[in-house]
Amino acid sequence: MLFRSLGMPELRKDPIVGRWVIIATERAKRPLLPRPEKPPAPLAGTLCPFCEGNEDKTPGEILAYRDRHSRANERGWRVRVVPNKFPALQVEGSLAKHGEGMYDRMNGVGAHEVIIEAPEHKESLTEIDDANVRDMLWVYRDRLVDLKRDGRLVFGMLFKNVGTAAGASLEHTHSQLIVTPVLPVSVIEEMQGARAYYGYRGRCLFCDMIHQELDSGKRLAGESTHFVALCPYASRFPFEVMILPKNHCSHFENITRAEVDDLGTFLKQVLAKIEAALDKPAYNYVVHTAPFDAAPLPEYHWHIEIIPRLTRVAGFEWGTGFYINPVPPEQATEILQETEIESR
Repeated sequence: MLFRSLGMPELRKDPIVGRWVIIATERAKRPLLPRPEKPPAPLAGTLCPFCEGNEDKTPGEILAYRDRHSRANERGWRVRVVPNKFPALQVEGSLAKHGEGMYDRMNGVGAHEVIIEAPEHKESLTEIDDANVRDMLWVYRDRLVDLKRDGRLVFGMLFKNVGTAAGASLEHTHSQLIVTPVLPVSVIEEMQGARAYYGYRGRCLFCDMIHQELDSGKRLAGESTHFVALCPYASRFPFEVMILPKNHCSHFENITRAEVDDLGTFLKQVLAKIEAALDKPAYNYVVHTAPFDAAPLPEYHWHIEIIPRLTRVAGFEWGTGFYINPVPPEQATEILQETEIESR
């Protein structure tokens, strides 16, 4: 895919965290990453552990939406949640916070769960029914509501990895939830930026962003009844997309039934456009939401970030905190707007 040059590189400032991004269109003349290989398929004679009928190949389920007369860890489910077989954090134990000289440490207490989004072997969320995507979103909500009752835990990160370049190890469509006993630095920075904007202007930064992008249309990649999809003004990566609810809400777990019904269709549409425009790239999406112990926040707005894996973060980015994006968000928006998808 070729991208037109828009002249001199630009420096753009992210209004949320204050990060500077370099929009360098000349670098688009360099080849983007080749289409990554799919995650390895199960070896001959083995079965996908996430497919219906193979429930005994995963740890016992934590939650499942299933047929009324079906039994746990057997067939009959629509969406299923199981502990990650190789967890980053473990739910058992106490934090045992302590110091070691100038250093702080605690036990790796938390939760690491896998949300299996469909019983059939599907590689993409765009291939499953809208109803299943809605069930998946309700499972997201239910798990956050349940885990926030645990006083040891303060933050839940829902995310999805698709393709080996994005960190996926199995191709069956699934997402993950990691819940931590501390706030991640990136979350702190985002909330501090939102709080500073609110303190200065008395308005939610994200709400202002939605209003401006709806008015200009320059970076509006899609719109539904309750949501907008934007290519952020200071996009770090080519075709980065942010999905935000139009109504202000700081916590994902407070999503309404009407919003879930709408988002189940809209999220699929946005992902289908990205897949069609970029020939099914590897990608990540992350749900950004407020911490468990925070009351509803007037300054913060939950959202979903979608990041296609088309470029690599290299030495300059690691050393400076800058990102170099060869595709202006306005151009990415134009391509996504013009991309046609088949209704499923």
